[in-house]
Amino acid sequence: MLLRAAVLVTGLAAGSGGALAGPAHAQELADYDYEHLALRGIGLEVGHLWANKVEPVRTYGVRMDLGYLGPGLRIAPSITYWSSRIKAREVGELESRLEGLITQTRPGVSSAPVSLGVIDWSDLALAVDAHVVWRVPYGLLTFAGAGASVHFLNGTGKAIAGTFVEDLLDSVSAGFGLQGGIEVPLATGLRLYGAGRLELLEDLRYAALRTGLQFHFGGVVPGEEGFR
Repeated sequence: MLLRAAVLVTGLAAGSGGALAGPAHAQELADYDYEHLALRGIGLEVGHLWANKVEPVRTYGVRMDLGYLGPGLRIAPSITYWSSRIKAREVGELESRLEGLITQTRPGVSSAPVSLGVIDWSDLALAVDAHVVWRVPYGLLTFAGAGASVHFLNGTGKAIAGTFVEDLLDSVSAGFGLQGGIEVPLATGLRLYGAGRLELLEDLRYAALRTGLQFHFGGVVPGEEGFR
């Protein structure tokens, strides 16, 4: 389902841009075939994330290159992990809501202010992206695309351990991502790449910058001759 979602989002854009990394002819439905997909490379990456609910944090990930579904349309699954502290204002809002809930359920009974302390939130994200790839001068590849993702979110903290608050932070959420970047050949079978990504979830939004090294062991497709 993730693969289909990513392809549907960007498939119509595969014919635009400069020199696509694929045959330069009119694209038909027959040009797109899942049977052509195969693992061609794997990249190790690090990055930095800025989110609406957690503090900025470093990210770690693995990106795979499954090759081209059709002319200029590359499929790239990835796994990304990060762990950060929930922002103080977000924790404060949650404490205020809990205090209001206590007041409603126990009217007339005074209680101590709610203190949740430090709460950490981590995310293991599995994504499948479709990249529209094209060549630019100086032997570089650029790409832009979109994808679908699944996020395994986990909240931890001394004050929330074993409570419904922890249950609320522990969830499996669907996401949608937009990205763009550039790839530079360093040596035979080795690429340096950089990318920016915007990820949207129901309760979380973040932007990230990532850089990585991809070890390329698949065949070269038309348009990628400079990336042997």
